[in-house]
Amino acid sequence: MSRAPYPADQAALREDICRVGRSLFERGYVHATAGNISVRLPEGAGFLITPTDACLGFLDPAQLAWVSADGQALGGLPASKTLVLHRRIYEADAQAHCVIHTHATHLVALTLQDPQGTGDLLPPITPYFVMKVGHVPRIPYHRPGDPRVADCVAQEIARAQAAGRSLRAVMLDRLGPNVWHASPAQAMATLEELEETARLWCLCTPRPTPLTSVQLDELRLHFNAPW
Repeated sequence: MSRAPYPADQAALREDICRVGRSLFERGYVHATAGNISVRLPEGAGFLITPTDACLGFLDPAQLAWVSADGQALGGLPASKTLVLHRRIYEADAQAHCVIHTHATHLVALTLQDPQGTGDLLPPITPYFVMKVGHVPRIPYHRPGDPRVADCVAQEIARAQAAGRSLRAVMLDRLGPNVWHASPAQAMATLEELEETARLWCLCTPRPTPLTSVQLDELRLHFNAPW
């Protein structure tokens, strides 16, 4: 029996990345070769990340890029051009173990409708958006793969931490969201809730009224909502 071209203890994580990528692709959360997924390997073994220009619906576990903690290639195909951003998210948030980036339709549409917008992408309009996602800062447009985006995102994570709350997502203007969580499944669920909230916002005319401060306090008290 031939051995996989990677350590055996990576097998489950590699399969998770491919499963999540296929699920997102089949349900229309990603298209063509847009988007990428990474995971932090345990014990400082580096990261796995989808290859550059890969279609998330047809990933091969053996071809996922394996890079060291300092970003050096260790195996697989060349890493996605967003590797710098993923690494900065992991450095800034010790609880992040999976990062997902997509070009989700309704989220991108929101930034196209308001190209000069700043601050939070969406107000707190549903309890599950508040509980499962929280604040989503907008990051001004930069070309895809621009390493300066990593600085912007790291600053937003630091700002949230200074305010005593966690951050699970940012929105890159005209490109799409980056979300992160403790596992691929949890990161995917965060992305799903975020895109669903954007879809609701786009569908509602007039725009829905945000939850009140009393309602937000109740969600914080009962569910430790990150708002």
